Amino acid sequence: MLIPSPWRTDFPAIAALQRQDQTYLDSAATTQKPQALLDALTHYYANGAANVHRAQHLPGAHATQAFEDSRLKIGQWLGASDSGQVIFTHGATSALNLLAYGLEHLFQQGDELVISALEHHANLLPWQQLAKRRGLKLVVLPINAAGLIDLDAALNLIGERTRLLAVSQLSNVLGAWQPLPQLLARAKACGALTVVDGAQGVVHGRHDVQALGCDFYVFSSHKLYGPDGLGVLYGRNEALRQLRHWQFGGEMVQDADYQHASFRPAPLGFEAGTPPIASVIGLGATLDYLAGLDQPAVLAHEAALHAHLLQGLNVRNGVHLLGEPQLALASFTVEGVHSADLAHLLTEQGIAVRAGHHCAMPLMKRLGLTGAIRVSLALYNDSDDLERFFEALDQALELLR
Repeated sequence: MLIPSPWRTDFPAIAALQRQDQTYLDSAATTQKPQALLDALTHYYANGAANVHRAQHLPGAHATQAFEDSRLKIGQWLGASDSGQVIFTHGATSALNLLAYGLEHLFQQGDELVISALEHHANLLPWQQLAKRRGLKLVVLPINAAGLIDLDAALNLIGERTRLLAVSQLSNVLGAWQPLPQLLARAKACGALTVVDGAQGVVHGRHDVQALGCDFYVFSSHKLYGPDGLGVLYGRNEALRQLRHWQFGGEMVQDADYQHASFRPAPLGFEAGTPPIASVIGLGATLDYLAGLDQPAVLAHEAALHAHLLQGLNVRNGVHLLGEPQLALASFTVEGVHSADLAHLLTEQGIAVRAGHHCAMPLMKRLGLTGAIRVSLALYNDSDDLERFFEALDQALELLR
């Protein structure tokens, strides 16, 4: 089945990788970048880089305007009620750590923090360490065979002692949308704060954070076809007011002397130091590019590619999928074959996939695995990419069996 990508040429790196005989199937780790982003970065650096919010000179004014324009675009992309609900960090991991430290004062010994068994380390370790610091109980929601949080068990585990729920929107290993509406509603009924890790989910379709109803939503720019070194933290106004400052330095200060200081509210109060200016401007350009695409066509393309991937894996003997992936990716093992060996042979054939525990080591342990191969797709992939992968997979398995 031929599945072309009409957007492939918008990403110069894809052609460059092809010239190197590389097929890129690791977009859940990081995506390639559109020309629109490259142009925006070049324009910023070539026309006078400057710091933001700090200077009255013309380069500083231009940089600040572009920076804040991007904040507005990101707020609109997420459906935020105003751009002041958008805080820039240095990644989703940084944003989740900001929350863990910024909310720490709200919790008392014996309170419960709830996560799920499928969380990426970035949405596990900050809460795990917070629980250790404050004598809290970390509750782990189980998952079912389909790779979904077990809703019946979860609704029983989220209760009167729950003070915070932090769950992924879309698993980076299992590729399944989690039942967020029911989970968030239950947590809200218990008076708990809610955090959604949208690092994978934000890439696929538009998600209105107000309709979602979470207190905080986190994602990384580099997974959404944007620059690296940039994370986004959305927070409801009421929730943001509960955050305490956790990093201190330039720009976030309201007033300071040698013994005392007061600090700005969100968002600038949580953006201490020089922010990732070029990356913020670049992400704004990326969102302009994405907003100009035919969104139903993008979703249909991704769905067709994913169906082709699953069909190709399912017809190969000994291949076992993890869970029941719904879109974007598939993780799998092969009976009698070590994933590291398979990944090595795929790499030698120019197939860029991910192997290992995918920063979800507890999940792999729960599944009884040391690792798995993950193939992940993006709007620039086409069916030829998958055919090259299948051919390389067959050759590798012929050698390993």
